[in-house]
Amino acid sequence: MHRPVRTGLVAGLLVLAALGTACGSDSGSKRAAGAVATTAPNAAPVTLRLGYFPNVTHASAIAGIEKGIFADKLGPNVDFKPSIFNAGGAATEALFSGAIDATFIGPSPSINAFVKSKGDAIRIIAGATSGGAALVVRQDINRAADLKGQKVATPQLGNTQDVAARAWLLAQGLKTDVQGGGDVKVVPQDNSQTLDAFKNKLIAGAWVPEPWATRMVKEANGKVLVDERDLWPGRQFVTTQLIVSTSFLKAHADVVERLLQGHIAATEYVNANPAEAQTVVNAGIAKVTGQAISLDVTKAAWGGMTFTFDPLASTLKKEADNAKSVGLLDGTVKLDGIYDLSILNKLLTAGGKPTVSDN
Repeated sequence: MHRPVRTGLVAGLLVLAALGTACGSDSGSKRAAGAVATTAPNAAPVTLRLGYFPNVTHASAIAGIEKGIFADKLGPNVDFKPSIFNAGGAATEALFSGAIDATFIGPSPSINAFVKSKGDAIRIIAGATSGGAALVVRQDINRAADLKGQKVATPQLGNTQDVAARAWLLAQGLKTDVQGGGDVKVVPQDNSQTLDAFKNKLIAGAWVPEPWATRMVKEANGKVLVDERDLWPGRQFVTTQLIVSTSFLKAHADVVERLLQGHIAATEYVNANPAEAQTVVNAGIAKVTGQAISLDVTKAAWGGMTFTFDPLASTLKKEADNAKSVGLLDGTVKLDGIYDLSILNKLLTAGGKPTVSDN
């Protein structure tokens, strides 16, 4: 029997906050010229609302939207509406409320959503990114023990980097708690606030995704104390994946298939055209946030990531174990059924590509 996520933790907590964070992106709604309809002309239009974050770790999502790849693959009978979120909890609450249908998201919020709904609400349908997260600290911090009594920021309570930070600190003998106490005071906050706080020496460091880790190094004289890749076998672990609401998948499997066609094409684009993709992603982030970042930051961050539609399923159980070890999940966590890779593998087989595993 599944036990719910501890009350007040993870998954964002407020539906209204999620709805307030989300905003549409005009570029994703535009259809590429000459796009071929894959739905019968008289079929009722379907709306697909897709979430993503303005982070370089969501490069395939951003490129797919900005280049019109998703819109092209979805076709003219699908009203494509992208929305942005700052962290996974807000995105999963938007999915629970019906404000979005699918989202690019980290593993920890995906696990939380699955457990909270007793396995009913979401399915992971593809991977997106491995790597691209780090603990960046002040120059005078040289080891874990130097963080005792200090404040360390993460993007949101229970998000993927929050779990990683707490689990690593615990492994170093440093305790944290969800109220911001313990040996190291973990402060969940928006990434832009974290950068300002670090510049003003209000925090000792932060465990953040890209481009924020690189920005803390380049713009605030930080240094990388932990590259999260170094904590995983083969330096590979899931950072971003694509999930869909189970109800939408059941009702519109054909639309999900076309979404995955777009995701495969977007992933292949960013891998085949890194220089162009960096410019596209950089511009896409600036457009939705209103804040331009240096292209040099995006280029520097790019090398720490692998863009793949493989969900790296073998690393998900460890993500769940980490969350449980630091008090962010209760009881026995069973992830049976969290993946539905059948459509992805069908498309990969048809394209002559290797299939991916759910274990």
